[in-house]
Amino acid sequence: MPARPSPLQNRVAPDGTLHGVAARGTLMGNRGGRLHDPASGRLGRARWTSRRWIACVLCFNHRQRNVMGVGYTELFFLDEVTALCAGHRPCFECRRADARAFQAAWQETCGLERPPGADAMDSALHAQRAVSATTSLPVTALNDILRTCPDGTMVRAKSGFFAKRNGGLIAWDFAGYRPAPELDAATPVEVLTPAAVIGVLSAGYPLGWHQSAD
Repeated sequence: MPARPSPLQNRVAPDGTLHGVAARGTLMGNRGGRLHDPASGRLGRARWTSRRWIACVLCFNHRQRNVMGVGYTELFFLDEVTALCAGHRPCFECRRADARAFQAAWQETCGLERPPGADAMDSALHAQRAVSATTSLPVTALNDILRTCPDGTMVRAKSGFFAKRNGGLIAWDFAGYRPAPELDAATPVEVLTPAAVIGVLSAGYPLGWHQSAD
């Protein structure tokens, strides 16, 4: 039997790519099915099996899972900021209150008469996710992000990931956040957070941050 890699390649970066790192996450999720070989624990070529990308709590109803076994591929996120940036949304089963709040914020920002269904949100998010987008990601000046985008918006600049927090930037890492190096206001940044999520955050969705962000 092939040796299973250690650590498993199931930690999600803000751009949606999957990595094998030892640092633990605070949320678990999936992308609709199995992306790995159960015998070896290694990923195949696919990075999703459906548009339904969700972010879940680590423990729910005392369920026990054999991570990267015969079921779906369990993915882990530093926090909700990371999960939403990668294009995942709150799960309606284990995070119902968060999912309803996300749905209501989506409805408000889009001016909809009724709350959007999961399929409608998943379809919109899939077109905007960094790892599945069919068009280039938005690029703008850092100052525009700090001036116009809500806290929780994430960008890539100078090969690093950064999140807007309290009007400024903090640097992201798999283990947590840290103070960001000083960047010029005109620095071009690639906006990773899907536009739909930016709208949800702007509408007041109560975003969950890793404790290192404080």
